[in-house]
Amino acid sequence: MSFVTGLDHVQIEAPAGCEAQARAFFGTFLGLPERVKPEALRRNGGVWFGLPDGWQQPVGVTPEVVPRGKGHPGLRCADLAAFTAHGVRHGVPYRADREAGVARVFLTDPFGKRLEVVPRGHPGVRRAAGGSRNREFTRLTGPSGRMVR
Repeated sequence: MSFVTGLDHVQIEAPAGCEAQARAFFGTFLGLPERVKPEALRRNGGVWFGLPDGWQQPVGVTPEVVPRGKGHPGLRCADLAAFTAHGVRHGVPYRADREAGVARVFLTDPFGKRLEVVPRGHPGVRRAAGGSRNREFTRLTGPSGRMVR
């Protein structure tokens, strides 16, 4: 049994005063609607966006922003060719790739963070052989799912 039922959000780190750039990139360019942050969190800065499938894409303020070259959120789009043409029209550079066996593009947000965009409906990663757990999880936990010491 899995206690995790899905992914709720992936937060992007950004420097103080990032809100205008975040709104321009995530709101205007990517077309994500802005979500209202809870009152208690507004003093922290940043801005939250919603994704069409209910996930959230918060942009949070951190004192020392470090560009990320590997870790990244993966976003889906309805039409990858239309998305890349949109990027060209807006002057947003991207790198096309098929290394994972699916067409995808990588781009960088205004804060140096890598983003991946894949077409909706791509096959993605399949479940490991032998059920819902992957072999590495079973090696670390044993058949019971409890950590092996």
